[in-house]
Amino acid sequence: MIDSNFLKLEKRIASNVSRETSEELEDYSNQIILRNRRINLISRNTEKSIKTRHIADSAQTIEFIDKNDIKVCTDIGSGAGLPGIVLGILMKPKKPLFKVIFYEKSYHKSNFIKEMSKKYNLNSEIHQKNIFQEANLITDVIICRAFKPLPIIFEMAKANFKYFKYIILFLGESGKKLLNDAFKLWIFDYEEKKSLTNKESTIVKISNLKKKTIIKKKK
Repeated sequence: MIDSNFLKLEKRIASNVSRETSEELEDYSNQIILRNRRINLISRNTEKSIKTRHIADSAQTIEFIDKNDIKVCTDIGSGAGLPGIVLGILMKPKKPLFKVIFYEKSYHKSNFIKEMSKKYNLNSEIHQKNIFQEANLITDVIICRAFKPLPIIFEMAKANFKYFKYIILFLGESGKKLLNDAFKLWIFDYEEKKSLTNKESTIVKISNLKKKTIIKKKK
């Protein structure tokens, strides 16, 4: 298993992975900044901190991804390909081949993801589609970063996916409250770990998601 402790907030975030992997992550960072002049891939305010704010932030999910029962990961609302491209690069040595499926409805952003996937020789599918209009999707992991509020993600997972094992989410400082509120309508198990890039954030892995049956009281 790849150890996410390599995420030290230094100039080279991947000091204990291969040089090729580190170089590809570096190049991907540069490609985002270069293309950000024409396409709104990330906030301009985060360009200088891209290695921490975007690359390391995406990579820290590796502990939840690098498991024997995970072979396919679906990145929802991928934007610049975060976190899917980062995970695809990190997981290239995994056998059998790890696959990342991207859903990004923006034409320009989905084309950027296609270009990056080809550039780094990733095992991927890129769909320029609105995930909410899809049905009967199958994956091992649904992952999303800065996509939609937690209640909408849960509804989408159950409505648009025929099968999935886990959902991996990035939650901010109100994350615990969001999870507690979700328990009012949903039954689920979860694991969490503190973000290595933001002390007020957590990464959460949701499993066994089921919607509660609400019995209305008779008047």
